[in-house]
Amino acid sequence: MKFGWIRVTGDNWEDKKEIVKMALESSIPVVVAEPEDIEKIKELGNIKVASHSLDADIVLVNKNDNIEFLKEAKNLGKETAIYIPIESKEDEEFASEVARFGFVDNIILEGRDWTIIPLENLIADLFNRDVKIIASVDSVDEAKVAYEILEKGTDGVLLNPKNLEDIKELSKLIEEMNKEKVKLDVATITNVEPIGSGDRVCIDTCSLMNIGEGMLIGSYSRGLFLVHSETVENPYVSTRPFRVNAGPVHAYILCPGNKTKYLSELKAGDKVLIVDKDGNAREAIVGRVKIERRPLVLIEAEYKGDIIRTILQNAETIRLVNEKGEPVSVVDLKPGDKVLIRPDEYARHFGMAIKETIIEK
Repeated sequence: MKFGWIRVTGDNWEDKKEIVKMALESSIPVVVAEPEDIEKIKELGNIKVASHSLDADIVLVNKNDNIEFLKEAKNLGKETAIYIPIESKEDEEFASEVARFGFVDNIILEGRDWTIIPLENLIADLFNRDVKIIASVDSVDEAKVAYEILEKGTDGVLLNPKNLEDIKELSKLIEEMNKEKVKLDVATITNVEPIGSGDRVCIDTCSLMNIGEGMLIGSYSRGLFLVHSETVENPYVSTRPFRVNAGPVHAYILCPGNKTKYLSELKAGDKVLIVDKDGNAREAIVGRVKIERRPLVLIEAEYKGDIIRTILQNAETIRLVNEKGEPVSVVDLKPGDKVLIRPDEYARHFGMAIKETIIEK
């Protein structure tokens, strides 16, 4: 997931305060500031501060500072960062060396006489290493380039904003960059059968959903069904466009980063994926989870010769999504109907995709 930091600049505290406030409003996780501003920034809201101080959330040093300061910070359990201007090949080699020290969490790179070549080299060199690469940029356009270098791109950017609008635009860019695409396919319903009562989970999010959106839920990791949100007008209850009536406590749900969780594990503050009929996915924050005993229905479907299953509440307002992208109630489902699923060849271990033999039935 891409992220952005904001440098707090200004001739006086009032100017700096406006930058911090806009960062907070734009859900920016970190600001880079002078040590004397840390306490005042913390009074404005819950945001991390990176600075050359052990009082900072992220202890930051410059290339020519005593790097042993980061060792001390790491021993105190602090996150660490180093700022390295790239002015020569030696600087690039130094950045690569620093990444192997084991006590540096973030490397911030500033390019003065170059565009993207050193970033390409370092991204290739440090790929899969336990350190985040952050590009210091002066515009949102530069941020977009940094995020896309060598397809993988930098993990984050440190923006030196020219105005408050830059901060809002960076936040929009990050949201766009972090959108996921999920590959959906069509399965054929083979059986719909009431099976009695059990504990089912409603997921109430901090986002509003639209017609065609829902969440990917299933009893088997190899086939998750697109369960529609409660956005459809009906004569029984009012719509709840923030809600997906997801299924029983045992079921899997697809979360950001291609991870799954059991529905019973979800709680307020967790992140889940909202997915539409075209496979476009966006993050949502769980606001509340409701577990109640309700009548259930078993749904079986065939996909490429394999039978996949899920269980949902047996009610008119619970819907899957058909091959046309339309919501269809579970009480109207019948053998031969086509519904959207997310197939997966991988099994799951603690929510992570793994390639091993696991039998689900």
